[in-house]
Amino acid sequence: MSRLLIDQHLAQTNPYPLGMEIERAEGIYLYGPRGEKYIDFVSGIGVNNLGHGHPAILKAIHEQVDRHLHAMVYGEFVQKSQLEAAATLTSLLPNSLDCCYFVNSGTEAIEAAMKLMKRVTGRHQIVSFVGAYHGNTQGSMSVSYNEKKKGAFRPLLPEIHFIRLNHWEDLHLITEQTAGVLLETIQGDAGIRIPNPLYLQALKSRCEEVGALLVLDEIQCGMGRTGKVFAFEHYSIVPDALVLGKALGGGMPIGCLVSSKDNIETLSHSPILGHISTFAGHPVACASAAAALKIYRDSDVVEQVERKGQWIEDQLIHHPKVQEIRRKGFYFAIDLENEAIVQQVVERCLSKGLITFWFLSCPWSFRIAPPLIINEQEMKEAVDILLWALDN
Repeated sequence: MSRLLIDQHLAQTNPYPLGMEIERAEGIYLYGPRGEKYIDFVSGIGVNNLGHGHPAILKAIHEQVDRHLHAMVYGEFVQKSQLEAAATLTSLLPNSLDCCYFVNSGTEAIEAAMKLMKRVTGRHQIVSFVGAYHGNTQGSMSVSYNEKKKGAFRPLLPEIHFIRLNHWEDLHLITEQTAGVLLETIQGDAGIRIPNPLYLQALKSRCEEVGALLVLDEIQCGMGRTGKVFAFEHYSIVPDALVLGKALGGGMPIGCLVSSKDNIETLSHSPILGHISTFAGHPVACASAAAALKIYRDSDVVEQVERKGQWIEDQLIHHPKVQEIRRKGFYFAIDLENEAIVQQVVERCLSKGLITFWFLSCPWSFRIAPPLIINEQEMKEAVDILLWALDN
């Protein structure tokens, strides 16, 4: 495909995209039109946790395509794939998280969650976190922290306050005026920042004390990425609402806001249609999600994550260029000396067919987030390339 055609007709998100042409994908690999082969060591940025083209997911998609595509705006018709996805998802969650609102992306689910906080509590103030990333729409950008990425689009939403992760002394800033607290269970774009379990428990207690909702964003860190199906399972807390996306869809675009039935129903009245979306709960995306959820439920793929992640960490941690590794399961940030070295390593990896990537808000780190299905031989192949890139 001509690069000229791409430049003329297809919008780009930055002046220097990777520019790789992908013709097909299978398992952990992406393939170009001239026989190029790449290991996807970032899972399409947290989407392809079960690899590319998982047979069970493809089967579910094909069967749904043969039945029907879009039928009606979300919420009006009864559609089997939506019901199956909701039933499977809630079966994996605590009883208080028993109602799903499917949307088209994680960011859209964040927007719905922000409405939910305000609707349930009758308050307006939202507390987010230093380093947060929740999306790129006006609302989700308002609760994200990186001023370099959002400053050009101000004014954004008012009454958004930021506190620091793992700083108990900031919890008093959550008050009776706070509608809700929004937190990535493990911060991603900030460079894999992992909460202290006692801090999360104190955060939950503070929300309960003042009547604010605690909403956890697991768009990236959910769906087995950390060694549990949901990252909050590591911390002995249950949020008031959970936001999912990315890997939930098994490669199809989807997001989901999960909360109690009572909470979610506040969006259906006073006014009615409090949150609506034409393509939300798309039947093909829901069929794909249901198939993916059954794999997380019925296989041992999540149980293998910590062991595999530890093996990769052990191979990298003693390299002289590696200053720190922050990891939870298969969710890695690897700190190098500076941004220039990170750029060099990412480019060298790509030259040998290994896709890694950087963080927008932590430029001295690069990310790896392999598909959970990767086997030992494939891990060794990837790590050998990564060590070569660090050495050269």
